[in-house]
Amino acid sequence: MAPLRRLLLALCLPAMLLPLAVPFPAPSTDWAACRDLSQRLSRLLGTMKETHRALDGVRLGGEEDSEGDCAPRIRCSDACDPSTLDTNSTHCLQRILQGLQHYQAMLGSDIFATHPQPELKAVLEGLLGLVQVPVRSCRTPPPPHAHPWARPLLQHDTLERLRSFTAVMSRVFTHSASAR
Repeated sequence: MAPLRRLLLALCLPAMLLPLAVPFPAPSTDWAACRDLSQRLSRLLGTMKETHRALDGVRLGGEEDSEGDCAPRIRCSDACDPSTLDTNSTHCLQRILQGLQHYQAMLGSDIFATHPQPELKAVLEGLLGLVQVPVRSCRTPPPPHAHPWARPLLQHDTLERLRSFTAVMSRVFTHSASAR
């Protein structure tokens, strides 16, 4: 009996000493918190006054993408529609994360050196901390250096694009928060 016990102990002991292979759930996005922060960002952008009166109401460029345009936009191909979001939100969240990183970099660049936007930056930082994407390989390049004479136009353009991006992002988070 003792040899059998030793054999069983020898076979079972290594397995008992190994750590259990318990799968850890992937981090999940807090949809309700994202909804709240994106709505706050939208309100902040809505109450901002144009710092250069001459640019009030000015629209730069067209709707089509230019070759030098690196501002991320949420498109139909990003799978941010309600039916796809309910089953797989990864691609949409990757695009949102890419946009948040882009606008955070723009707000921290020399474009906003004379008119910093700490509240916008804080909300973007909060959203970046909440959006959980399995693969974080969507880094955007740093914004190019802007000449002082071009900064007002670039500020205006960046804030206009951020408003558009935030409107769509807010809809995504609002739908997903109510669906969960």
